[in-house]
This record gives sequence, structure tokens and C-alpha cells, in this order.
Amino acid sequence: MLATFAGGCFWCTEAIFKRLKGVKKVTPGYSGGNKNDPSYDEVSSESTGHTESIQIEFDPKVISYKQLVEVFFKTHDPTTLNKQGNDVGTQYRSVIFYHSPEQKKIAESLMKGNYVTEIVEYKNFFEAEGYHHDYYDKNKSQPYCRLVIDPKIQKLYKDFGGLVKE
Repeated sequence: MLATFAGGCFWCTEAIFKRLKGVKKVTPGYSGGNKNDPSYDEVSSESTGHTESIQIEFDPKVISYKQLVEVFFKTHDPTTLNKQGNDVGTQYRSVIFYHSPEQKKIAESLMKGNYVTEIVEYKNFFEAEGYHHDYYDKNKSQPYCRLVIDPKIQKLYKDFGGLVKE
């Protein structure tokens, strides 16, 4: 099954979701925009309407879509519009791109009153350039990874330790 989320920088979300049991693959990319196959620079310019997103291939017998959405909401700030920490712009907005009516229903059931997360029907996903793939694992000593991604992964282990791969 597939899940597609946008919750700020895709380096962060990829690093989080690839650590979960039942997640087979996490691909960084761009969703929700109006241009085919946009580049990172185009998305960063906010001219295409895309968000930095991840597409997750998962085994629903091991991890449910509901659990993925719960992790999504707890590992980024769904209450800030077009912003995650110092990352600012529409490309960093919080979005759940649902692939079925059931996914939409689950996402809506987990929304809280002050969340600004968009719940939008999935229409496209374009894989990011190669250097964005596995960015965290390849660059753990970089300041952005240490200061921004490490705390998110620590939160994942604290809040969802039972869902994390050994």
C-alpha cells in the first residue's frame, strides 16, 4: 500500500518513516503541484504549488495507515501554516495526500482543532533528485541533520519505540 505525506523538509520525514516496521520503502519527492516533473529549485521557488513530500510503501499487516498518520502528526508541527521550524514556504506545508476514501476518513478522524494540515486527494508524485535520497543517513554530521532531524528521530523512538525497526 501507499501513503503520501508532506510535513516539512523531506529529509526529515524520510529519515523518520524509513525507521518504522512494516515500511518497505520511502521515496522523497514533490506532490500536489501543477507542473510535471518539477525540480528542487522550481519547488523551492514556490512557483509550482508542490510540497516536499514522501511516498511510503508499507505493509498494512505490519503497520496500519492509522499508525502512519499518528506518527506523521506527532513528528512535525501540524499547527503552523507553511512552516516547519526555520523552513518557511508553501513547499513545507503540512499535507496528507490520501489514496482512498478510507485513508481520507482515517486522516480526518485524527485531525485536531488547531491543525492546519490539508487533507487532499492524491493526484501526483514526482521523485526528487538522487542527492535527496537517504540524505540524513548519508549526512548525519551536517548541522541541519544534528540540529533538526536528530531531535525528530529521538522523539520517534520515545513516542513510538514499539513501531521502530530493530
